[in-house]
Amino acid sequence: MDLDTSRWSGDGAFTQLLIDALGTLDAVQRVRVEDAPASRADAGFSFISNEIFITFRRHGLLGGRRPRMTLAGLEFALAAHTDIGAPEYGDAGMLQYLRTERIVPPFQTRGYKLVEMVRIYAAAGRNPGKA
Repeated sequence: MDLDTSRWSGDGAFTQLLIDALGTLDAVQRVRVEDAPASRADAGFSFISNEIFITFRRHGLLGGRRPRMTLAGLEFALAAHTDIGAPEYGDAGMLQYLRTERIVPPFQTRGYKLVEMVRIYAAAGRNPGKA
């Protein structure tokens, strides 16, 4: 798998979990991860939004080349992972995961809520992220 994280800050443990799971799938050819502009933080919460663009490997004869997997197949494959599960939303063009957790840093009496939203898109052509 060809992985491009040049436009990703590295924030989001669930995003990293998804990237690791995508790396185990033979049908995934390229993955590009980007920070989404919706990310923000406040005193009581931190909202992380990331986007993953995937290009699937193709098979078939010239002119009839089809992707070896679709987003529906990817949804099924990711749902089989116990740490990931089924997405909160999915359609023909996108899968969306939303995870929340309460973070209480050491030596602080008040924690914050971490909300992580990850959207997965099937990228067209050779350049994931430019679909």
